Amino acid sequence: MNKTLLLILCDFLLLNLLALTRWEKAEPARAKQPPVPQLAANAATKDQDLVEAMKLSLADERATRQQLTQKLSSTESTLAQREQNVTQLEADQTKLAATLSATQRTAADLTQKVAAATQDATMTKEELARIQRQLEDKRAEAERQRQALAALTQAQAEARQKIEGLSVQVKVAEQEKQLLRESAETLKVQVEAERSDRIKAQAATTQLAQGVGQLAEKSGELTKEIRDNRPINVNVMFSDFLANRVTVKFTAVRAGVFGPATRDKESGTVLVTDGEKIYALLHLDDTPFPLSENSLDWEKITAEFTKPPAYRSRVPALQFLSLDPRVLVLPVDPAQAAALGVKVYPIALEPFKFPEAVLVNGGGKGYGEVGFKLDASQPSYVRVDNRLFKRLFGDFAPSRGDLVLSKTGELLGIMVNSDFCALVTNFLPQKTLRTGDDVKAQHSAELLNELAARVRLLPLKLQ
Repeated sequence: MNKTLLLILCDFLLLNLLALTRWEKAEPARAKQPPVPQLAANAATKDQDLVEAMKLSLADERATRQQLTQKLSSTESTLAQREQNVTQLEADQTKLAATLSATQRTAADLTQKVAAATQDATMTKEELARIQRQLEDKRAEAERQRQALAALTQAQAEARQKIEGLSVQVKVAEQEKQLLRESAETLKVQVEAERSDRIKAQAATTQLAQGVGQLAEKSGELTKEIRDNRPINVNVMFSDFLANRVTVKFTAVRAGVFGPATRDKESGTVLVTDGEKIYALLHLDDTPFPLSENSLDWEKITAEFTKPPAYRSRVPALQFLSLDPRVLVLPVDPAQAAALGVKVYPIALEPFKFPEAVLVNGGGKGYGEVGFKLDASQPSYVRVDNRLFKRLFGDFAPSRGDLVLSKTGELLGIMVNSDFCALVTNFLPQKTLRTGDDVKAQHSAELLNELAARVRLLPLKLQ
């Protein structure tokens, strides 16, 4: 053990002994004597007791230190003995390892010798067994050859008998062949006759099928012509219109005197097509841009198709048609049309097939049949005879924005005022106003003023 550590332990034990000693109990009883002599005597007694106690403590500490020293010596001797034992064990282990290696080499040599001896014995046994097997094979081969010779002799006898039987069968077969040849000639004549009859029957069947096909084709064309020329019930047409009406919501924002001025408009219409593209048809009065007011530039214009419960899709642009400045269309892409899930009305290829048409209020307030007449001076418009219409349907009368349908359910046009309907035969735009959050650069006021000027140039009856 380290001597420094031993001294520290001894000091620690001494301090503990001093601290834990009850000195007040070790003091002797005090005798009553005169004051001054008593004080001197008491002082001498305390010092002696303290010295005695210190001596006892030092004696105890010395005894303890001797015991610790003895234990340390014993421990060191034990440790040395163990180190000697470990060294001896390592030497013994080395000797055992060397002995084991030698033993293993000796065992390997013995194993090789045993294997060689065993192999020699095995080869001798195998050679003997091989000779025996060859002998058995030769005996078996001789037996097989003897059996084959006997079988060949028997087969020759049977073949001789079969040859005799086949000679008889050949003669019988020649006679049957002659009979079959005669029967084949007879059947050939019958087959040729049946083939000729079948060819005639097929020709007749082909002519009959062609006649039936032509009849079916003419029947289909006749059915289509009847369907195209058969008027649809007015009530059915109005119910169909209500079921396929599309709602368009407009929002327009521009600067005002007291801040931004916002104008909202919601209109109902239907989808129409020219066979290639799809549009929503509206009158300009169904938008936030009536031509009756002085136009100012709009800063933001949005338009959306809506469908309950939560479908909404943006309209990219407003296109003002060249046939009349008050008629505009909203482009609809195929995905929007599919999402809306409504019928798309085709434009009428023969608008004057019937003398009457069906007028439907764009807001769905009413409907009815109305006659119309051509105007030679204005071939793009027809005049609606609304007198009888007003008399039959009371307060509901034709007005701008109403849709006009043919009796077969096609779109004829849209009312530009209460008397004239603009025939929609194409969707050629004259002006386009794109929607978005910043449209000021498009100068919408100039565009709308130009449209208003075009309207003022029309004949008075069309304004």
